[in-house]
Amino acid sequence: MKKLLLLIVILFCSVSLFAQSEEYSILVKDIETLEPIENATVVVLKTKQVLMTNQDGKVTFVLSGGSNVQVSEMNYENLTIRWASLKESEFIVYLKNKKENLDEVVVSQENLQKTLQRIVSNSKQKISSAHRLKVYVREFFMLDNQYSYYNDGLVNFQFNKNNTTTLLVEQNRSYGLLETDVSADLMGYNLNNIMENYSNFKYFEPLLDSKAKKEYDFTVKGHSKNKDYYVMSINPLDKVKDAVDNFEIIYDPVKKLILEFTISVPPASFDKIEEKTGVGDKNMTKSFINVSYRLDGNDYYLLSSNEEIGYTLVQKEKAKNIQVRNSFVTTGFNKQNFTYNESDVFKEKSLFNKKNKILTNYWDISGFTATDQEKAIIASLEFKL
Repeated sequence: MKKLLLLIVILFCSVSLFAQSEEYSILVKDIETLEPIENATVVVLKTKQVLMTNQDGKVTFVLSGGSNVQVSEMNYENLTIRWASLKESEFIVYLKNKKENLDEVVVSQENLQKTLQRIVSNSKQKISSAHRLKVYVREFFMLDNQYSYYNDGLVNFQFNKNNTTTLLVEQNRSYGLLETDVSADLMGYNLNNIMENYSNFKYFEPLLDSKAKKEYDFTVKGHSKNKDYYVMSINPLDKVKDAVDNFEIIYDPVKKLILEFTISVPPASFDKIEEKTGVGDKNMTKSFINVSYRLDGNDYYLLSSNEEIGYTLVQKEKAKNIQVRNSFVTTGFNKQNFTYNESDVFKEKSLFNKKNKILTNYWDISGFTATDQEKAIIASLEFKL
């Protein structure tokens, strides 16, 4: 009898364990074109887990029990899916395009630089309250047009009241992709600095200065797919040599909050910059930043980011061509502070030199968006795990 009871307990535990580890996947597509929708936000309402669809429109998550799922994208109507519908593997969700076609110039009685000052100030104030983000971080390093180093990790950022961050690393992996040692050339992003820049909206500081009105052209249009949003474009005037960045800001004019911004430098603009020739000098060849934020009720926080820089490093014999790409994807938001020992705080600049700590295949449910070439690189790392 005891053996029978023991067997029942083991079977019950096995069933429970299996239920806890059940995996679900969702494909998000345009209902008319049937094309996958990249960077759609998928929220598992029970756990508040936030995911973003990859280039195939796909997200994968593990869940114990049931939960409704919310799917949204700026250009499409929001959709909430009942749990009963998600029994199938790779369940397809179709979103309806808003089709507003509102690409018209907005007539504003206010100086547009003042408008920008207001939305930056309000966005900064809204995001400044203490909160915690769980973020999937990934970084690619290229040397002379070859992928040379890769790292990714699952980290926690604690936002403090003074808008600084405390960083804890849960898991990470860091690998060289070439037999040649490239550690001397590595230049990773400072994770705390970059996150603080996103919360302080530091990238807009050159535009808030009074002299910016003489250096940039400010225009505003209605968002072409969403009547609730405006798009502000800020481009350097041809006569200005020092200003080279083009800005595009999507914002809510009523709530005065920034939802997304892109900063890029067209290749032709680099001709304005005087080339440096001294050994050790860096000449920029590429600069791109895209950052998006999520507004969920009263909660406003970073959703995702992609940054890419490229430069040539002047040397005595031959210049080196270096490119670095860094991405953040927020997978969880929480207003509660986490507890930690001071020794657990990550104080280095990037994950490049962090000792590998792999407990789960965290990258499989990260919302990782990769090109075919990048997917091949990630797959090649399997033998090292």
